[in-house]
Amino acid sequence: MLQIILLSLELVGLQNRYASKDNAMKKVQAGDHVIIEYEGMLEDDVIVESSSDNGPCEFEVGAGFMPPGFEKALIGMVEGEEKSVILPPAEAFGYKDNKLLHTVRRDVFGKNIEPKPGMVLGMSLENEGKNEKIPALVTAVNGEDVTIDFNHPLAGKTISYKLTLKAINKK
Repeated sequence: MLQIILLSLELVGLQNRYASKDNAMKKVQAGDHVIIEYEGMLEDDVIVESSSDNGPCEFEVGAGFMPPGFEKALIGMVEGEEKSVILPPAEAFGYKDNKLLHTVRRDVFGKNIEPKPGMVLGMSLENEGKNEKIPALVTAVNGEDVTIDFNHPLAGKTISYKLTLKAINKK
């Protein structure tokens, strides 16, 4: 009887060892839903975004919810892994596009808003038949003309990310 119990315990131990190896071997692939913690910093070490502000981030890898280089860095990671990556503008939020700088008349903002350089305004734009709110930075006010920038605030910046993969939920 004692031998049967010992044999059972050995088998359970083997099962647990192989089960944990299988879990450790799970690697992120495009289409997986992941939960990550991250911190993004500019070249001067200023933190510009962090999951510590809102908790871990959950999304589908490859669906375009995060910058391209950010998502590429996750491919092949395993649960619990930490990684640091440096993303140039092309792999992060893109380069500044002068076509996204617009000058509008001050009266577009109505009587309740007094635009000033540095203000970020929520602007409504139509995109493929849908109204979307996007942030726009007031860059200049010259008399009745207001220049606004629709580029992402981090466009043109190199960003360093510290990533920690918390969980993978296979597709």
